[in-house]
Amino acid sequence: MKYLFLIFFMNLLPQYAGKSLSRDGNYPKTFEDIRNEIAGYYDIAKAIIDLAVYGKAQNRSYERLAVFADTIGPRLSGSKNLDAAIKYMYSALQKDGLENVHLEPVKVPHWERGEEFAMMLEPRNHSIAILGLGSSVATPPEGITAEVIVVASFDELHRRAQEAKGKIVVYNQPFITYGETVRYRSLGAVEAAKVGAVASLIRSVASFSIDSPHTGWQNYQSGIPQIPTACISVEDAEMMSRMSFRGTKIVVYLKMGARTYPDSASFNTVAEIVGSKYPEQIVLVSGHLDSWDVGQGAMDDGGGAFISWEALTLIKDLGLRPKRTLRLVLWTGEEQGGIGAEQYYQLHKENISNFDIVMESDEGTFKPSGLAFTGNAKAHDIVREIMALLLPINITEVYDAADGTDINFWMRDGVPGASLRDDLSKYFWFHHSQGDTMTVQDPNQMNLCAAVWTVVSYIIADMEEMLPRTVSKQAGTGMAVSGVLDGIFKAEEQSKHLLCVLYEVSMKILSLRPHL
Repeated sequence: MKYLFLIFFMNLLPQYAGKSLSRDGNYPKTFEDIRNEIAGYYDIAKAIIDLAVYGKAQNRSYERLAVFADTIGPRLSGSKNLDAAIKYMYSALQKDGLENVHLEPVKVPHWERGEEFAMMLEPRNHSIAILGLGSSVATPPEGITAEVIVVASFDELHRRAQEAKGKIVVYNQPFITYGETVRYRSLGAVEAAKVGAVASLIRSVASFSIDSPHTGWQNYQSGIPQIPTACISVEDAEMMSRMSFRGTKIVVYLKMGARTYPDSASFNTVAEIVGSKYPEQIVLVSGHLDSWDVGQGAMDDGGGAFISWEALTLIKDLGLRPKRTLRLVLWTGEEQGGIGAEQYYQLHKENISNFDIVMESDEGTFKPSGLAFTGNAKAHDIVREIMALLLPINITEVYDAADGTDINFWMRDGVPGASLRDDLSKYFWFHHSQGDTMTVQDPNQMNLCAAVWTVVSYIIADMEEMLPRTVSKQAGTGMAVSGVLDGIFKAEEQSKHLLCVLYEVSMKILSLRPHL
């Protein structure tokens, strides 16, 4: 009989691959069931909002962040400041009474900018504000003195390749969007080196500037000479562009003492509220603890890290314990491309089926408008119902495509993902600059962000079923066959009656197929 059912279900299941199988053996919930379940969280959502926005927890995430940012300062990967930040948070999470507080070791890049100096020598003396880009090499000890060529795009650089040899390339690319314009910061040195330039200076990737350069990571390529590279202010880039357009010769002296050291030991910082019913299943909330070495890293990403911590504290304060484990991860090495998060993913991906959703806040904690979400259509609908509970603070929108360097590893493998969506109109004024300080942060806006983050993460962690996710037909078939066969064999051992019930249910399923 075991093999008869095996043959039967192997033929049946490909037509239903990827469809949900309920945990308790009952028919899967209808969407109306799920809507009603979510509506039942109205009082809890209101309690979270009241506590975070109007109650005793008002301004707590802001005040915690202010103490942290003022005490520790900027936290570049591999630095002593980052080590101090991790130790600080490890102690703070323990004092907060969270569970399973621990550090997970990773290796991160260690680059230091050293002394930096740039001076325009012709047509006049002018001190140029610069910030070396991450992983840049140094100039020779005596520095570099060279004529400048100013270009507005890679295409222009390639057209004028013969002019660029032996010169310093200055990019004066217009800011379109961060995602489009950042390629000049990432690849500017490589493209300049290809045409024989001796250094590159890139207009800061910023939508607004007060003579302040913005740093960031850049990438060399194998087989291409490594030349020094730094960002300059929007004002200096535009000034040199105007000079060049008038035919004025520009000469710049550049000195940079950057150094790259062997990778350093660091940690992802983890804390939890352990689930009451399905503790092995995870709802992950996160932000990154590292920052650049300028400003205070308060906006990028102190705010995201601290509202993620606040989510667990608010839930604990209300005496709530969700069915699934709510896990806080404070990433390290995000600014170098999600180095710490990738190592976390490699360590935990064998349990990927237990990750319900991964959430990261890394685009500021300004006035929130909603949630960006990546997942299938049914999961989108569920998240919309959850966000409707935030109507009392008028933050209900659900946008497509969550974004987060640290959670992209999971989303690529089909795990639903979410990121906070807030007002970014001023974000790139301060991004990766000396301006990223606590002065940028607003306590009332952080309260709202914390409320959104907590309501969403708690409800998803407490719902009876995990969010649906899309799997390939082959994977879905394999999972379904495995699950059903396990059930069949267990049923046969326990009771022939259950096999009869299973057979009757399968006949009903077949009766619903068209043309039968």
